[in-house]
Amino acid sequence: MTTTLHTLRRAVRRPHPRPVDLSHPARSPLGSAVVNCVVYRDGVRQPGDGPAGEAVRQVREAGSGFVWIGLHEPLPSELAELGRLLGLHPLTVEDALRPHPRPKLDVYGSTLTAVFKTVCYVEHQELTTTSEIVDTGELVVFTGTDFVLTVRRGGCGSLGPLREHLEASPEQLAKGPAAVLHAMADHVVEEYARVADAVRDDIDAVESTVFSQQAARGDAGRIYQLKRELLEFRRAVAPLDRPLQQLIARPEGLISQDIRTYFRDVAGRLARITEQITAYDGLLDSIFQAHLAQVGVAQNEDMRKISAWASIAAVPTMVCGFYGMNFENMPGLHWRYGYPLALVGMVTVCLLMRRGFRRNGWL
Repeated sequence: MTTTLHTLRRAVRRPHPRPVDLSHPARSPLGSAVVNCVVYRDGVRQPGDGPAGEAVRQVREAGSGFVWIGLHEPLPSELAELGRLLGLHPLTVEDALRPHPRPKLDVYGSTLTAVFKTVCYVEHQELTTTSEIVDTGELVVFTGTDFVLTVRRGGCGSLGPLREHLEASPEQLAKGPAAVLHAMADHVVEEYARVADAVRDDIDAVESTVFSQQAARGDAGRIYQLKRELLEFRRAVAPLDRPLQQLIARPEGLISQDIRTYFRDVAGRLARITEQITAYDGLLDSIFQAHLAQVGVAQNEDMRKISAWASIAAVPTMVCGFYGMNFENMPGLHWRYGYPLALVGMVTVCLLMRRGFRRNGWL
């Protein structure tokens, strides 16, 4: 088995006419895309943090261990340079330069390319009709027999804590690049769970507002914005199930049976999160319908009040209109107390009508 792996490593080794000067020390703020370039042997990080070309040469000459190169928003020239160094298929390098609408898994020769959609929760003081709740990014992972190349886009999914966690478990890291790929998938799904819990808090806040005395008609915009953000979240989460099932069912020789067990656990947690998001969407639909029902009830209340006051106002309007006609023979027209009596009569009738409307709940 060792001889076979050594043969594969020699087969994918390609000499390069120029040194690859994408070293970690040149990283930001000066602008190189290489976040980290580390060699691991027997699960232990090797000292030094030199150029990527030197790290790959050491691993392939030794015939053991692997190199993990992390990139953040690389330029096309930088990714193409590393692709030639690692022997990546030109199509997979070209595909990695384009944004992907959904997670996927591709196999080119002995290289496995996995695309994950990263998600992070955007903190906000108060949910508004324009609040950004979920921010998405992208993580592309190239996995070979002796290398792991990660390409991260967006502000989500920092891999620093993940690298430290793996380095604290050398027995897991010693399983090779496949263990790193599993850790990536597990890390992404774990972030999904955190975002789902945070979104649940926003849904609870909207639900409490809708069913409180302070409910406002502007809540419809907040609910709709929350549904839009939840849709973006689901587009990133749900499609990941298929790539995980491919890793479990068709590992293409890169994923051992031991690692496949770990991927099954990740797929199970992803299924629960997907169901959770679906339940959130249904809950938001119910909240929105309840809000519309409350708006309808409030409008009915307003219409009843308007109708009641219009009916009360109709009494003096009718009496004044009757006496405003230019007739000589009107009841009490020439009587000394006719005007006060008309006023008293109008006020009395209006008060009686108001009392009746209040008893019936219209006012």
